[in-house]
Amino acid sequence: MSILDATLAAGRREAEARMRDTIRLYSQAPDGFDRTTGNSTPGAQSTLYAGKARVKAIAAATGEEAEADERELVLREYEVSVPWSTTLPDGVRVLPGMRVEVTGSEDARMVGLILWVTGASFSDQSTAWRIRTEDRA
Repeated sequence: MSILDATLAAGRREAEARMRDTIRLYSQAPDGFDRTTGNSTPGAQSTLYAGKARVKAIAAATGEEAEADERELVLREYEVSVPWSTTLPDGVRVLPGMRVEVTGSEDARMVGLILWVTGASFSDQSTAWRIRTEDRA
């Protein structure tokens, strides 16, 4: 094992030790519409990963103002780190629009938070797999 490999292995162990939250990464099919009742029905969800993570607000993000259904939103960015060794089902990649639900955290205010994926970074020399998200609440 090279010095680089040993350093990366140590860094990955340390990064994973800091992952004290639990999340569920999922995709959701488009909502359906029931013409009889006039109600929308949520699309089916497919869980891609469930397990430990570190959910961290990005301090430099000031929050972008947006408008949805005639109400203003402030989009706050978060970085979600999962273990570097995490795998997804064959042929599946993390894409914008997928979602991350915080299912457990030492900070009870974060539990139930739904974050929208905006991108992901991949590298063989990373200590964790990082997913960029935003809170659209």
